[in-house]
Amino acid sequence: MLLITSAVIILDQVTKLYIKGISIPFLDINFVGMFLGESISIIGNFFRITFTENPGMAFGFDPGSNFKFWISLFSLIASIGLLIYLYAVRNKSLSLKLAIALILGGAIGNLIDRMFYGVLFDYAPLFYGKVVDFFDFDFFNFTILGRNYERWPIFNVADASVTIGVLILLFFYRQTKSTEEVDSNQTGKLESSIDSGGLDTAEIKNDGADLNNEKDTFSDDQTDKGKTISI
Repeated sequence: MLLITSAVIILDQVTKLYIKGISIPFLDINFVGMFLGESISIIGNFFRITFTENPGMAFGFDPGSNFKFWISLFSLIASIGLLIYLYAVRNKSLSLKLAIALILGGAIGNLIDRMFYGVLFDYAPLFYGKVVDFFDFDFFNFTILGRNYERWPIFNVADASVTIGVLILLFFYRQTKSTEEVDSNQTGKLESSIDSGGLDTAEIKNDGADLNNEKDTFSDDQTDKGKTISI
């Protein structure tokens, strides 16, 4: 499952660097991406590639610079916890492992932005970077966290990976767990039935033994009577 996590991280970072651009002079790399706010239409107005940077939490909510460090630190701790948990459930169902692998990949993908992009692009210290977003869809208007959105909040590969992982946990893993519980209950009932059958068999054997004892006693009485008559 770590391969899936790694694939999500690589795809997420490659797409972000393609959108934002990157310059590494000592490697003679200078790729110019999109400028901030630039938008390219893919499917009319419904789907566009729009380069934006998320300064804080989900849906573009900015908690302020005082909380940005703690958000990045929490993301780091959560990623470590998910990695440990992925190892702990290595023998569990495929749906659970896949879900955790996708969530972990997305969490690390955005964590890289928060931790290193400020330093890499020389605009903020460590842990104070901004997350690069670019998938821009027009679904419906809604309001969340006090903000009105005319389009769906712009997101990235890491966000999509986390969302898919959570949906797998909500639907597929829960169904798998319910099936396992049903199978366990049926197995328990079968074992109980077998145990009850064994008890009944033991009782039948005991009854048969008592009947054989009664037959032996009757035969001994008849033999004693025969001896008496002979005398």
